[in-house]
Amino acid sequence: MKQDTHPDYHFITVVMTDGTSYRTRSTYQKADATLNLDIDPKTHPAWTGGSQHLLDRGGRVSRFNAKFGGFTRK
Repeated sequence: MKQDTHPDYHFITVVMTDGTSYRTRSTYQKADATLNLDIDPKTHPAWTGGSQHLLDRGGRVSRFNAKFGGFTRK
């Protein structure tokens, strides 16, 4: 194996959006750097399930026909 092909793997501090933090190993910047997250698993709807619900009003064709049904060819 070639020498010096792998990046430096060191400890960093990750700060979540609610202010909590933890230490982990990473190749991010330099040793003892701080990574502040804008989006994290505690707050993002993709991980929390979200409170948004989608309403299904029929399939694509039925929605298209309901919207543009008056424009028929004579």
